[in-house]
Order: sequence, then C-alpha cells, then structure tokens
Amino acid sequence: MIPYPMVTAPAAPLARRNPVAKLAAALLFSVPLLATLDPLVPSLAIAVELLAAPLFGVSYRLLARRAWPLLFSALGVLVTMLLFAAERTGDVLVSAGPLLVTTGVLGTGLGLALRVIAVALPGVLVFATTDPTDLADALVQNAKAPPRFAIGALAAFRLVPLLGMEWRMISMARRARGVDAGRNPLARLRLFGSTAFTLLVGAIRRGTRLATAMDARGFDSGVPRTSARRQHFTGADTVLVVGAVVLAAAILATSVVLGTYRPLIG
Repeated sequence: MIPYPMVTAPAAPLARRNPVAKLAAALLFSVPLLATLDPLVPSLAIAVELLAAPLFGVSYRLLARRAWPLLFSALGVLVTMLLFAAERTGDVLVSAGPLLVTTGVLGTGLGLALRVIAVALPGVLVFATTDPTDLADALVQNAKAPPRFAIGALAAFRLVPLLGMEWRMISMARRARGVDAGRNPLARLRLFGSTAFTLLVGAIRRGTRLATAMDARGFDSGVPRTSARRQHFTGADTVLVVGAVVLAAAILATSVVLGTYRPLIG
C-alpha cells in the first residue's frame, strides 16, 4: 500500500491534535459560513484559515499546491453567476450585449466564490496533516463510529495517492498510442473527459474488489475489535473545538455589526 502523503511539520501544535477534534473544528468553523451570502464573512474566514496554516505545519507554498483546484472552482462559480444570474439588482457595471453585470450580481457571485474556498480550505488543512490510520482509530474510539465505516474510510484515504499515478499512466499510455490533443483546446477537453471517465471506472472496479476482499477477511464479522493505538481526546483538543466555534461566531457577529450580513434564507 502506498503511504499517504503528509505535509505537516512534526512540531506543529495543531497538527498533533486529535483527528476527531480537528475534523469537528473544521466542520463547526465552516458550517456557519453557509448562513450568509455576503463576501465579508468568507473573506474573514479565509484570512483566519491562512493565519492558522503555519500552526498546522503547512507552508503556504504547499497549501497552494494542495488547494489550487479550489481557485478554479471559485472562478467557475463566479463566472456562472455573472452569466446566468436571474436577478440583476444594483448599479450597472458592465453592459455588453447579453452580458449585464451589476453590483448586486457581482457581490453575490464574489460571496459564493469566496465561500467555496472558505468552506473547503479547513478540510484541506485537516486531511493534509492527519494520518488516515490515526483518523480511523479516532473515529472508532472517540466518535464511536462503526468500525466498518472507519476502516472503509481508511482504505479510501490510503488509495487516494494511486489516483494521481493512474492518471499519469493512462495519459502516457494514450500518448504512446498516438492519442494526443496537441494545441486544440476542444480536443484537450474531450481527452480530459475521456481520461477522467477511464479513471472513474478503474476506481470503481478497485473499490469493489477491495470491499469484497475486506469482507472475505472478516472486517464486517460483527466481532468486537480492539485498538492497537489509543487516541486520547485531551483538554487541548477541546480548546481547539471551542476556539473554532468562537471564531465562527465572531466572524458572523462582525458581519452583523458592519451591516453586511445577508442571510441565506429570508
């Protein structure tokens, strides 16, 4: 089995915290961000997350390498809102044929795009600094998760590095057979979709074989399992979870005080 890549510094204070505590802190910090549409709340959240990255032992260069797909996702959300928004309130900023960009549409689009980054970035920090085996042990011992679910999650995380290797192998095999898009952007897009579908089919087949092999080895026998490594939930872990809640509440309160709060419903 290929080892899961870790990017954390060994002495990082937050990287050493209990995996369940880190996961709970990320969820409790991110979920309140879904309650508002204004761009101030996710902007403040992203600032807090970037400041917390060194405490997880993750350098900004490595964080950018891990999180660059979020930028494309956020850009896609923004472009979609600018092109297809149903309500275009506020002052007109750009008017070019069918394209009409107003301050209301731009504010909503920026809020949604920034929220994509703000909600996903804590997960990037948590999983980049957590060993999958420790996470599975903590889920069973501290979160009382079913062993079948925890061990399945462990197997999935351990197989993640294989996806990148398989993508390169598929690409090289197609290039060796003369399948190359060249400089044609449409051909590149079709080749990307075809490669992604091939990778998806291979992942489903591997997952099916792995599930069958795990059941054959008694992973779902129902017999109580023991833990070789104990995962302790300490006072520092509690402080991390409480701190995430306090920071999320402070960010929402700042938006309300400044008058920029726009509730998702209402």
